[in-house]
Amino acid sequence: MNPFEEKKKREEAIQKAMSSIKHIIAVGSGKGGVGKSTVAANLAISLASKGYKVGLADADVYGPSIPTLFNIDKAEILAMEKDGKDWMLPVERLGVKLMSIGFMVDTQSALIWRGPMAANALTQLLSETYWGELDYLVLDMPPGTGDIQLTLVQTFHTTGSIFVCTPQQLAVADVRRAINMFDHDDIKVPILGLVENMAYFTPKELPNNKYYIFGKDGGKGLAQELNIDFLGEIPISCSISESNDKGTPIASNYDTPECQAFLALADKIIEKTK
Repeated sequence: MNPFEEKKKREEAIQKAMSSIKHIIAVGSGKGGVGKSTVAANLAISLASKGYKVGLADADVYGPSIPTLFNIDKAEILAMEKDGKDWMLPVERLGVKLMSIGFMVDTQSALIWRGPMAANALTQLLSETYWGELDYLVLDMPPGTGDIQLTLVQTFHTTGSIFVCTPQQLAVADVRRAINMFDHDDIKVPILGLVENMAYFTPKELPNNKYYIFGKDGGKGLAQELNIDFLGEIPISCSISESNDKGTPIASNYDTPECQAFLALADKIIEKTK
């Protein structure tokens, strides 16, 4: 079998493995530290809370966050055999099926992998997980515009992507490059819109006040510039940080205004993928 035939056969196997997933949503950013994993995790929980079957895949192989966000650093990955093939079973928590390279490696150690090696390992991880029937698979993408991002969007039939930035101009400039990559003629992954995280601060004692401590409308202005939808603002909040540290993302606490922000984001993604 020549290399072209091998590649085609591998791609067909991957598509077959992912055929029970209706929508794949990539959550990306131009730089780290903007809360991309927080948005991905809470979006997945919000979609599940609305009755959808949801998976969340941690595609950030160099800095996996999902094990910490869901308090499952030492998850045991079980396996099953189906149709003559061995499959890994995702870990289920808060109504979401989870898979991360962080379940399989020491999260305290650095992965010394070149880009193609990491991309191949991630492709194998995603396509050899038995997701079952899913309405949405949310991909928590690594920051940047490198091998892993290219491999993912070219290998898997991604329904669309959302991007996360913070109000600062540095973050806005980086996410602009990431959006332009996804919109490139050779890639053309639909851009569902842009989310501005850490957009404002509202003290508990002043619930009607918003303080834009990192600047205002950076994400909204970029969305207008690029002619993409602005999907909303997520506040900066001690509650979000504390819930992340506890392994119970804020979207699982329905009484909080932060949860309502993520539910509103989920509603927009549902509307865009009908």
